[in-house]
Amino acid sequence: MKIRDILYKITHWETWHYLVKYIPLAPAWLWYCIRSRNPWFFTASNPTLTFGGFEGEGKKEMYEQLPSGTYPSTIYINPSTAFEGIEKKITDSGFSYPFIVKPDIGMMGFMVRKISTSEQLKKYHETISIEYIVQTLVDYPVEVALFYYRLPHQKKGTISGMLKKEPAYVTGNGTATILQLMECSRNIRFKLEELKTRNAEQLHKILPPGERYNLSLASNRSQGGLVEGTDHEINENLQNLLDNWSLFSGKFYYGRYDIKCASVESLKEGKDFYILEFNGAGAGIQHVTANNYSLFKAMAVILDHWEMMYRIASYNHKQGIKYWGWREGGRFLKAARKNLVMLKKMDADFPTF
Repeated sequence: MKIRDILYKITHWETWHYLVKYIPLAPAWLWYCIRSRNPWFFTASNPTLTFGGFEGEGKKEMYEQLPSGTYPSTIYINPSTAFEGIEKKITDSGFSYPFIVKPDIGMMGFMVRKISTSEQLKKYHETISIEYIVQTLVDYPVEVALFYYRLPHQKKGTISGMLKKEPAYVTGNGTATILQLMECSRNIRFKLEELKTRNAEQLHKILPPGERYNLSLASNRSQGGLVEGTDHEINENLQNLLDNWSLFSGKFYYGRYDIKCASVESLKEGKDFYILEFNGAGAGIQHVTANNYSLFKAMAVILDHWEMMYRIASYNHKQGIKYWGWREGGRFLKAARKNLVMLKKMDADFPTF
């Protein structure tokens, strides 16, 4: 790593490993565990999501708790099914190329791909080893994330932060290859090797002037995505919209909505949008990095959110909702982490089409 990049990482806390950022906050988390007498206190924050939506929850259970039409058309594929039957199922369900595939139980955008041909679908189907989903390709140009929480006895919640998200990309100039454009991009320099591996088949392609090439479909910072704080866009219309979604099942209390829309204005009007997913107790509080907060301000915001999650979980527990058992939670978390490691490795070796 170049010296200027080392200095940049030292002076920009958002690039640090998550453990370095969260270790100073560990005493607060430990205190909530002690007060709850359970290390998995957060599982009661969203009782209808597996493990409270902290990790390892499936998208199917989340979509089933949202109003019909607010999320993309989706079907679920068992990887053990013979490929010949997969295409028929997809066609019979009304899908046509291109569409999106992603693991039902995934994280950080790993193994999310756009599929444009039967050959690509076959390669994906033969590679992935867990249930995955086929989903309508949402081509709305704007992706936003809104963090939301609501105390169970209240009808109105709070949008605590909002940001716009973009996947890592390069823009052609007519002479440079994709690889050369990547090497000149400051935005992706800390994810360069992973993105080079994933885009290996396209690296020597020369893009026409102004043409954009997405290096990843996922807009997560873990994959080089870009974020921009847009808290100023939060208004009563958005607040009412998220209240209605969260009250639909009555059990979404804490987490982040990731949404694609035609524009922020259309989203405020409740039209031309799709919810990509609702991330529960484990949702990253991404607006702390999108708003250029100081490290201490970011830590204060995170602690405020943890306090709210504890209050929600504690209230639900007093109403009879049980925390996950110690051993049960430990086994589940171990399996979820194993799944994540497997997906991360698979994603690094699987091409972007």
